[in-house]
Amino acid sequence: MPEKTARLEVLLQEQGRVAVAFSGGVDSTLLLKLAHDALPQPDVLALTAVSPSMPAEDREGAASLAAMLGVRHVMIETDEVEDERYAANPANRCYFCRAIVFDQLLEYAAAEGFLCLMDGSNADDVGDFRPGRRAARELGVRSPLLEIGLTKAEIRDLARELGLPNWDAPSAPCLSSRIPYGTPVTIELLSQVERAERALRELGLHQVRVRHHDQVARIEVEPADFQGLIQARERVVQALQAIGYTYVALDLAGFRSGSLNEGLKGQAQRRGDA
Repeated sequence: MPEKTARLEVLLQEQGRVAVAFSGGVDSTLLLKLAHDALPQPDVLALTAVSPSMPAEDREGAASLAAMLGVRHVMIETDEVEDERYAANPANRCYFCRAIVFDQLLEYAAAEGFLCLMDGSNADDVGDFRPGRRAARELGVRSPLLEIGLTKAEIRDLARELGLPNWDAPSAPCLSSRIPYGTPVTIELLSQVERAERALRELGLHQVRVRHHDQVARIEVEPADFQGLIQARERVVQALQAIGYTYVALDLAGFRSGSLNEGLKGQAQRRGDA
């Protein structure tokens, strides 16, 4: 990693001034920390896109981390949820999301004299279904962690070495990722999912997803957490039914990132595309 981080330092210094699309996750936090260490303080800007698809606690976490790092931080209200292409929730929803969000962040950054916007995409993102990456490339958003080949595991190791408090935090994609493709995304659904996941985290669960299937809440947790969740069964059912779900189900396959993409693969196989 020393060679990679040295290359990243050079890359950052070559840009002169950088704005970082900052979600508060470990990837963008590491990038922001390294930019802060490589550049004068006025030459680094953290921009957080805020919309109903971002849980309130994630917004609070991003603000706290930016303050800890001593970086100027601006939250920008973005309107991707209001876009009909995004709201229709096609398989490439993330493309429309990133195109809208990055465009608004770039506009703000340019007005402040920052001509380079960077995100926290890493080398592991290349092999996954990430339509948002195309939007980033089209708009000229740099992804330095990806460019130098840092993997998620390396990012976590480096974040731990640097004392970043979220080095082991679970990934936290937007709330729309809990809604199956083809089901329209609404502010009401996003709020329902956010409240359901908050109720489960209050049980002490570290990694949790509530996948929204109309009246059914499909819960994904690590298999090691199955027993504790089942022991709290009555409380879980009561909480999620109060939020609006009729049925509460535990996915025995356990937590896996991007599980709703499994449906896309199945469709492709039935069509003979895969």
